[in-house]
Amino acid sequence: MPCDAYLNIHTIVLGSETPFQMNMTSTMSTAASGKRCFVTIGATASFNSLIRAVLAPDFIAALKKAEYTELRVQYGNEEGGTIFRSGVDDLNNTSGSQDFNVTGFGFNSTGLGSEMLAAKGQTTADEGLVISHAGSGSILDALRIGVPLVVVPNTDLLHNHQLELAEVLEQQEYVIHGRLDDLESSIPQVEALRKKSRQWPPLRSDAQKYKNGLADVIAEEMGWQMD
Repeated sequence: MPCDAYLNIHTIVLGSETPFQMNMTSTMSTAASGKRCFVTIGATASFNSLIRAVLAPDFIAALKKAEYTELRVQYGNEEGGTIFRSGVDDLNNTSGSQDFNVTGFGFNSTGLGSEMLAAKGQTTADEGLVISHAGSGSILDALRIGVPLVVVPNTDLLHNHQLELAEVLEQQEYVIHGRLDDLESSIPQVEALRKKSRQWPPLRSDAQKYKNGLADVIAEEMGWQMD
């Protein structure tokens, strides 16, 4: 598959007269012009309900209230792209959507590190957040970068540990456990998590059990053995 297929970026500016601008070869800069929320559904399974949740008017309003200026969504496959574009169309028809940017893309073969770095920002004024499916790889990537993370389990998947992992990581104060039916409530919680994340490892009542930090938590939930 040509590399450009991974770099198709749909740039949508809410409230603009030209909502869709296609750029076939553009790449993201890590410099953010304001607070950015980056959402990833992962590369292996669709997560259409998360795409819909982050494009809901109540969620956008919560971002704006917290002084976010941009939402960037990795929406996955073609079906996810259709849902993304439909959601943006609906937002463009909603009052209060001006002065807020929504951008999206399907996949990026080079990974999502630059996207997460852009969400982290460069100063305290533009520190944003990442919202992710509960895949251990995406979780580790975000926490290595040091950006506040909201983890949303994909409960449509069978025989997985996503819900359990999200619950344990929230209990250990690594992440916020986001819920699809009330995702906007996770935005205020991010600020408290941001302060706690500056203290590493987080304060826990059972530090010996998780002496290796996040690696032990994930290993336990996935059934791995750790030395």
